[in-house]
This record gives sequence, C-alpha cells and structure tokens, in this order.
Amino acid sequence: MLRLSKLTDYAVVVMARLALDGAGPAGHVQTAPGLASATGIAEPTVAKVLKMLGSAGLVEGVRGARGGYRLTRPLPSVPLSQVIVAVDGPIALTACVDGGVGSCEAEGICAVRGRWDPVNDAIRKALSGITVADLAGPAHCPAVRATASLAPMLAE
Repeated sequence: MLRLSKLTDYAVVVMARLALDGAGPAGHVQTAPGLASATGIAEPTVAKVLKMLGSAGLVEGVRGARGGYRLTRPLPSVPLSQVIVAVDGPIALTACVDGGVGSCEAEGICAVRGRWDPVNDAIRKALSGITVADLAGPAHCPAVRATASLAPMLAE
C-alpha cells in the first residue's frame, strides 16, 4: 500500500489553517502554539512541519512581537506534490526510481530497471494537478470559497 507520512497530512492541515487568515505578504501571521491549538496537532509537530514548509519556501516566518508564520502564496497555487517533496522528499515508488544507486541487491540484473519511470512520472503528474486548496475545500481557502459561492449564480 502506498501511503504518505502523517507529517505530510499535518502539513496540509497546517497550510489550510494558515489560509483562513489569508496568504502571502499581506496575510495575518499565526504562531505555532496557535496553529497547534486550532488544528489539534501537538505543538512540537506543528513546529517541525513549519520548519520543513519554510525550508521549501511554502511558508515564511515573521520575526518580532507579532511574529509567526504565513503562507508565501495562495493555496490554489500550491501543488500537493510540492508539500509531499517538502516533507517526505522526492516522490518515488522504489529506491531505483529516485536515483538511488546501490540500494537494491538485484540492481545489476533487474529485468524492470528503468521501467518504473513512466509509473512514477504519472504519479508525480497526478499529484501536481491537485492543489492544497483542492484538499482544504472552500471553508479554508478564501479564493475557493468565493468561487464556490458564485457557482450557483453561474449555473443559471
């Protein structure tokens, strides 16, 4: 079974919570303790996730008395694949797909070596086509919420 780590799931939850107060430089900042309280995720875990997301440029820290964290861009422009890579590393089904040399006993005689590449590419493409906003839904993303509220009027 292919599964993402709990940290990746938590990263999406934290980003969705950050989106409630807006994204980008104009967005309000939220503290790690505040995010932990709002999401129900332990504070040390939230801090760890924020550090990973910050290293990937998905969130930014703001220093000072009113400091905290905010998104660097709106959720609809953040592919899920970027969050996965930020937290779990490169997306690869097997060690040989991610370029790991010497990580398999049968590497020299493997009949399917290199054949996983199209499968891996398809998974990357699919995950790049889903944004964090798609997962967060209208309640957590102002831009998505505004579009959703217009949908009934546009259908008429």
